[in-house]
Amino acid sequence: MSEADDATEAELAEEAARLFSGRVEFLLSAPQLKFLPEPDFPEVAFCGRSNVGKSSLINAVTGRRSIARASVTPGRTQELNFFEVGEPTQFRLVDMPGYGFAKAPLKVVEKWRGLVRTFLRGRAPLKRTLVLVDSRHGLKDSDREMMKMLDEAAVGYRVVLTKTDKIKASELEAVAGKVEAEARKHVAAYPEIHRTSAEKGMGISELRAAILADVRA
Repeated sequence: MSEADDATEAELAEEAARLFSGRVEFLLSAPQLKFLPEPDFPEVAFCGRSNVGKSSLINAVTGRRSIARASVTPGRTQELNFFEVGEPTQFRLVDMPGYGFAKAPLKVVEKWRGLVRTFLRGRAPLKRTLVLVDSRHGLKDSDREMMKMLDEAAVGYRVVLTKTDKIKASELEAVAGKVEAEARKHVAAYPEIHRTSAEKGMGISELRAAILADVRA
């Protein structure tokens, strides 16, 4: 990366930090597509397995303690939650329902698939999806299913490793290498992955900058 690129990235990170330190508000929950907000602003969606740390990461990115709340029962939250960023609104974040829930009834799983697949294929302002992967476990089959769904929907996505403070540096390098190699085989995946820790704040500034770059692309 050149010095000019470094400077641009630093400016973007600074602007993103300012933006997220301002207005970030919950807009609505959409249990069905008919409840979606008007497609007035660019959107970035967060998705991941249940217990991947999605709510914690959204809270860290937005600098809030509990703007996003984790479901008490994994796999039971079957809604798309929308948050507006900026004053006036610049873009929206979308908290998608978690997947990979083993104990959820089949009807719930099918409802999730239908809601998510249709949303991904038909949501014009969706600029990017962030696929969160627990760094302690790497990619699971349910993550691969999600990535395939995004490939088929032609929705560009970034793979984001979560909880990177929970494993040794050498283990993180090994997991990151495997995940990145696999991501490069997917047509809609961004070639580089993000490493984050909501608890320690690692990688949050870079992820904010990436989100801002995506909504402006």
